[in-house]
Amino acid sequence: GYIYDGDVYQVNFSQRFECDYKARPIDLFHWQNRYNPSDYAAYIDAGNFHIVSASPEMFITIADGVISTKPIKGTRPRVKEAFEDARNYNELLNSTKEQAELNMIVDLERNDLARICAAGTRKVVQHRTIEAYPTVFHAVATVAGRLREGISFRDILKAVFPGGSITGAPKIRSMEIIDETEPTDRGVYTGSIGFIGLDGSVCLNIAIRTIIIKAGIAFAQTGGGIVADSNPQAEWAETITKARALLAGINSVQRVADSV
Repeated sequence: GYIYDGDVYQVNFSQRFECDYKARPIDLFHWQNRYNPSDYAAYIDAGNFHIVSASPEMFITIADGVISTKPIKGTRPRVKEAFEDARNYNELLNSTKEQAELNMIVDLERNDLARICAAGTRKVVQHRTIEAYPTVFHAVATVAGRLREGISFRDILKAVFPGGSITGAPKIRSMEIIDETEPTDRGVYTGSIGFIGLDGSVCLNIAIRTIIIKAGIAFAQTGGGIVADSNPQAEWAETITKARALLAGINSVQRVADSV
């Protein structure tokens, strides 16, 4: 395939889930905030559709002329039993495969930032660490640099969008393969939601763990990075793990609405 032929080192493939949803979208947002809280959550009422995002992933922040990006690469499920939960944590922490995947994306992000940052300012400010969320563990790292004088927000987006963690490496070829092989357009999924301040500050998420509600249907999409030594069953299971909290929220809110 593409990886063994040398076209790419990593591609982030995804699958879509959909189901009926007749409850209020805002109730689903409140459910996610209570049971699946995240630092980069968002809710958008776009009129004929709604976006409910419980994203844990920061795409970029900009503050005082410094741009930072914090890719996620590597996931394990959380479980109630403490021993198994700790085992999943340590498995992710010590996975050489997932370390290599994150390293690829960190290198990609450093290269993207080189287009817009002053020479010598790019650095990995937080090396690989494991973060715990209500339903999953994630491996993350943070890359930052000081923006060059005269760089516009358009220049920034052109250099770094979309994020490397949800495309692959090299980015452009990975995007071409995703477009060729995924059966549906991603739409909002793996785009970005956030704000641009009048003072130049920026905070954008990567729109993962994000549900689109339109015409009584809820759409959710989850994915994972594929590399040469990936286990297909394990990668598929990872997409299910990521979707579980989203689907649980849909089911819970829908049951309450049906009972009223």
